[in-house]
Amino acid sequence: MIPYGKQSIDQSDIDAVVETLKSPFLTQGPKVKEFEEKLAAYGGAKYAVAVSNGTAALHVAYLAAGIKAGDEVITSPNTFVATSNMLLIIGAKPVFCDIRPDTCNIDETKIEKLITKKTKAIVPVHFAGNPCGMDKIKSIAKKHKLLVIEDACHALGASFKDKKIGSVSDMSVFSFHPVKSITTGEGGAILTDNKKFYEKMLTLRSHGIHKDKKGLVVMTHMGWNYRLTDIQAALGVSQLKKLDGFIDARRQVVKWYKEAFKGFDEIILPKETTGSESAWHVYVIRVKNKKDRFPLANFLKEKGIGINFHYPAVYGQPYYRKNGYARTKLKEADLYTATLITLPLFGALSREDVKYIADCIKEYFSKK
Repeated sequence: MIPYGKQSIDQSDIDAVVETLKSPFLTQGPKVKEFEEKLAAYGGAKYAVAVSNGTAALHVAYLAAGIKAGDEVITSPNTFVATSNMLLIIGAKPVFCDIRPDTCNIDETKIEKLITKKTKAIVPVHFAGNPCGMDKIKSIAKKHKLLVIEDACHALGASFKDKKIGSVSDMSVFSFHPVKSITTGEGGAILTDNKKFYEKMLTLRSHGIHKDKKGLVVMTHMGWNYRLTDIQAALGVSQLKKLDGFIDARRQVVKWYKEAFKGFDEIILPKETTGSESAWHVYVIRVKNKKDRFPLANFLKEKGIGINFHYPAVYGQPYYRKNGYARTKLKEADLYTATLITLPLFGALSREDVKYIADCIKEYFSKK
């Protein structure tokens, strides 16, 4: 079976973890700080806060931004549910904006009409690692005095007009799940230039406590245990050294896909945002006839190809339907949901693997 995604772990990663296992600190030690500093430097930000996973990163970012019950936040329906779930957790209302048919990111031209007096922030999602149209989004946010918190969980290593994702907005949220650009097993982080946000997130990730000038533990906020361990951070430091190579390998796989499907018009291939470079977290094709989606997916699975579906529109999930979104319909997001299939994409995928996947897709359509 060719999996749809896979981590890349080598001996240097294993050695880094073993070294930390032998050290005095397994958690709350120096490796976390080292990982944060190197991550911030890579992303072009002043500060980084490492946490236990990408969902926790979203949660503390929203709280640090001051988003509260009753606030509205405009975001994309084409995302993992955590993006909007963490807004619901704090009592805010996700307002879903339709997506662009070309990049499948939030349609920046449709954001402004959704802004109300209750709108607090815009949360663009760099779907599949492909940056959103951030110039327009930032312009809208500035005009209406809104925060921009990027869900960049797919996008570590991506660039928007020569600026690394992580240095573009008020905050950028990352994930280090095994199928992401780098992995810490589970893990996440927030990058920001805002010292106030940074200091609050440090407190929120550790029970809302800090040590005062006398060395006493003081709780100033309601917080959680969202800490990353030194074991995970050691893996992260090692993986970060190879990040650019990982991204280059993913981009090579994408080139092979483009070559393999040249002149084949039964499917729609993913497209990068003009002037930007995607991190290529996933490779999502679209069938032109929605009736082909599940038959093709099943055919590929029978051929030993691991496929997935990134993502059904969040507002279409049963929980959301039962909790205020029963009538939500967005033209492009609904069409995308009905036609998408995620193909394998990871650095170790070979040219022969890509050819086999493409040949199987062509075989399916030749038999129709």
